[in-house]
Amino acid sequence: MEKTWRWFGKNDIISLSDLRQIGVEGIVTALHQIPNGEIWPLEEINDLKHYIEDAGLRWSVVESLPVSESIKYAGPDRDRLIENYKVSLANLGKAGVKTVCYNFMPVIDWIRTDLQRKQDDGTYTLYFDKVRFAYFDIYILKRKGAEKDYPQEVLEKAQALDKTITEKEKEELIENIIVKTQGFVNGNIKEGDQNPVAIFNRLLADYKDVDKDQLRANFKYFLEQVIPVAEEYGVNMCVHPDDPPFPVLGLPRIVTNEEDIDWFLKAVDNPHNGLTFCAGSLSAGIHNDVPALAKKFADRTHFVHLRSTNPLPNGDFIEAPHLGGGRGHLLELIKIFKDYPHLPMRVDHAPLMLTDVDKKYNPGYSFLGRMKALGEVSGMMAAVAAE
Repeated sequence: MEKTWRWFGKNDIISLSDLRQIGVEGIVTALHQIPNGEIWPLEEINDLKHYIEDAGLRWSVVESLPVSESIKYAGPDRDRLIENYKVSLANLGKAGVKTVCYNFMPVIDWIRTDLQRKQDDGTYTLYFDKVRFAYFDIYILKRKGAEKDYPQEVLEKAQALDKTITEKEKEELIENIIVKTQGFVNGNIKEGDQNPVAIFNRLLADYKDVDKDQLRANFKYFLEQVIPVAEEYGVNMCVHPDDPPFPVLGLPRIVTNEEDIDWFLKAVDNPHNGLTFCAGSLSAGIHNDVPALAKKFADRTHFVHLRSTNPLPNGDFIEAPHLGGGRGHLLELIKIFKDYPHLPMRVDHAPLMLTDVDKKYNPGYSFLGRMKALGEVSGMMAAVAAE
């Protein structure tokens, strides 16, 4: 597999020369400065591509070309936004950028309640606390009917938390769930927005009549429009699984398990309609056998995220070590994907450690933790190749 790295453009405090020194071969990035729904001009694509190539690397994957919310819930401007998407996709193909990772998650991307949960070894990691998430949903968002989505034990613990939680902790939950994990990747809410809870509730309201079947229909409609363009320009589209892979906040999730993946691949059965195999997202669902999914869908996998999680008995989950940890079974995945030599791979959600702790990295994207993870994964890849 090709060793790639998510890099957030020319303003990223991690330089391309840093990345080349640690063994990175390809770059995963996007035109983050362009608002969602607008066309990516060919000139700007080529400018960034040449900048990366001048550093001795290549632009391997776009992550991501965002799908506007109106496309997902079938708003009145859906067709115009899809046309813009098709032009951007064609421009990427013309520039020779041939892999596009995206997601079809309504409103919210990946979710964690804690962005710096301290571990016994002194490092910090991302964490999903089910009780604190339920508290956010019921007591901060005040979503109608939210109580029905949680078991009685969780409801009782959330009620108890309401008696002890501080205002600072409430603000941290808002920041962690709907601001800091979303705003740095063309999210719907960004740091500095006033009253993010109100904005978020308005976004949720757009999906009040959208169930799983309707979201699937909207996804299929999108794929039917864009995959012919992807095929014409030789671009591989690869959707990212939902993170976490189960319904949240009353929103449907449609890329969570084997049946979901099988459905969307068959909905538009074209090799350019593929999967981003994120072992971390998939392993957070105890219903998923991650190596079995990798074997089944390897031929339609265009991009791999090698990370892992540990789901806990109480419904929480935590990022797991890259080297032999969690339900992602990364060594087994490397053995499965080794027969796809040009498949781009990146490590993900590594620990925050050492001198990186006080730096302003995007959550999950520190330098030293990812460098450690890349070294571990590279070692596993070398060992598998030598077998």
